Amino acid sequence: MGAEHFEHYLPLIESVRRYAKETKRFTKPLFPGYVFAQIPLALKSRIYQQDLLARAIPVDDEARFLRQLSDVRAIVASGLMLSLHPLVKRGARARVVGGPLRGLEGVIDDPDNPKGIVLCVDVLQQGLLVKVPLEDLEALP
Repeated sequence: MGAEHFEHYLPLIESVRRYAKETKRFTKPLFPGYVFAQIPLALKSRIYQQDLLARAIPVDDEARFLRQLSDVRAIVASGLMLSLHPLVKRGARARVVGGPLRGLEGVIDDPDNPKGIVLCVDVLQQGLLVKVPLEDLEALP
């Protein structure tokens, strides 16, 4: 992207891994698989000709997206600890993608105070609340 002089941004964060006898520090993308770029419409075909990316995602509300990206830049630049969390809504269906309950599907309890997901037992008109870390959940359509 830089060689083509396209304005772009790849938010990177520092990650620390502890192994038996040592600690390793490295940088990794905050949003794996995504690079943010502003490309004039007339030059959009250049990104595909150069094999610079697999797919471009159009943005409907560019002003809103640029504000959010500015907020991301500020947070990354602050050096404060941060982690990526899925955006989930109360009542949304989700699947457990990690841990001993992998594959289980349920309903998000309360993302503001995440206690887990509720497994619905419709026949009994009951639900079973189980604590699942947010990083182990995947939102379902």
